[in-house]
Amino acid sequence: MGLGIPVGFDTTGLDIPGWFTVMCIAMSLGVEGLTLLTLGLVKPWGEVVPHWIPLIGGKRVAPLAAVIPASLGAALLMLLTIPNARGFGGAQGAPTGPALVVMDACYAPLLLWGPLLGVVTISYYRRRLN
Repeated sequence: MGLGIPVGFDTTGLDIPGWFTVMCIAMSLGVEGLTLLTLGLVKPWGEVVPHWIPLIGGKRVAPLAAVIPASLGAALLMLLTIPNARGFGGAQGAPTGPALVVMDACYAPLLLWGPLLGVVTISYYRRRLN
């Protein structure tokens, strides 16, 4: 949508290409970055910073430095996604019909990110403090 590809939304009045495009790309990169941080809770680099990172490489990660942001992230994800659990059908300019079904199916796994992040955070906390 940020690149002007029609995906079913009414894009009238959006700055495409322009700031809306920049915002879509920035949000996508931000989500990818947060997803990688989530992996840090289950990978070895979530306990010891990789050596190739300048200044802090090779140092142990303080458990609470990972647990506190991950807990806040899990809570925020649940607050943001639970209201959309019934789908996006009521959103202004949202697609309708088969396009809405496809969009809801694509976004449905996002509903699990918050609760699963919470479970992984608890596991990380228990593993690091024992």
